[in-house]
Amino acid sequence: MPASIDRRAFLRTATVLFSSAPLTGRRAAGPFGNSLPHWRGFNLLDFFSARAPGTPDRSATTNDDLRWIADWGFDFVRLPMAYPRYVRYDPSRPITIDEVYRFDTEQVERIENLVYRANRHGLHVSINLHRAPGYCVNAGFTEPFNLWQDAEAQRAFVHHWSMWAERFKHLTPDQISFDLVNEPSARADMNDQHSERKPVPGAVYRKVAADTLEAIRKHNPDHRVIADGNDVGAVPIPEIADLDIGQSCRGYYPGLISHYRAPWAVKNPEESPLPRWPGEMNGRLYGRADLERFYQPWIELMRQGVGVHCGECGCWSATPHDVFLAWFGDVLDILTENGIGYALWNFRGAFGVLDSGRADVAYENWYGHALDRKLLALLQKH
Repeated sequence: MPASIDRRAFLRTATVLFSSAPLTGRRAAGPFGNSLPHWRGFNLLDFFSARAPGTPDRSATTNDDLRWIADWGFDFVRLPMAYPRYVRYDPSRPITIDEVYRFDTEQVERIENLVYRANRHGLHVSINLHRAPGYCVNAGFTEPFNLWQDAEAQRAFVHHWSMWAERFKHLTPDQISFDLVNEPSARADMNDQHSERKPVPGAVYRKVAADTLEAIRKHNPDHRVIADGNDVGAVPIPEIADLDIGQSCRGYYPGLISHYRAPWAVKNPEESPLPRWPGEMNGRLYGRADLERFYQPWIELMRQGVGVHCGECGCWSATPHDVFLAWFGDVLDILTENGIGYALWNFRGAFGVLDSGRADVAYENWYGHALDRKLLALLQKH
């Protein structure tokens, strides 16, 4: 369907879908309240990679996917995007600074239409720059500058968010929010994700976030803006606590469980200790008390009036299923008890409820997909 037709169809139905429901931003959750809604849902990976997948794209989100997400009781999807997917550049060589600014209208409209389709199913969409101009937590693409060091990268970053804010200025805060950049960190080598990593200096993070917030607010005075925690999403950012920006934590601690033998996250996967929960790994005991300590700074941040959401959580498929569910049950309990929503990484795929490829799961056939019913039930409980 042509983008223009899809957009008109969306605009005819959007008011009906969202005007009859209370504004989710006014909904307090948890014993302390949370200025972000208790969104619950999934990450969708249609535009996650810098380069488009081959044809046909079996990972593309279908209308059935969106309907199942809504029918199963969820209300949120996060859309992590790599900016090279929606700019025009020559993929045979590293992207240039000029090309970073060349938006590809056709690809922008594809992203826009996925947002509209999700909205039509009553799902809130959080768009996120997983690869932003000058930064990505993952390697595999050569950037022409560094977001945390170069003024030109920061200008490009603001320019991209200004474009998206204007593009979605007609949507309500219930329909869309803006998650600035995925899992910020400073690395010695921008193109080696295993190189020495440290938090982004607080003053630098504040400048980037404040400049971007100002650009978004010119188009969207009421829409929610979210910043992922510093040091790859692990810790809150006190330097921006006074800004009108929510913050996003992660549900991956400890990584010995969530990323067991994950080849992109572990240097020597075959040497990873067998996950246990609760139990001993790498010479120390882990249990629920460790999770409570991990999330305490985020709970304190909420007490200061800053909205908190867990934008990513879950477990790579190599982790034994019973260990995964025991650990993840504790993670979700702590988040839910404190009114913090979550988004599983992902919906279909190695972390997901569908087609995860785990060797130790008795899958249920779900319209040709392999459904992890135990994981779905755990999510629905929270």
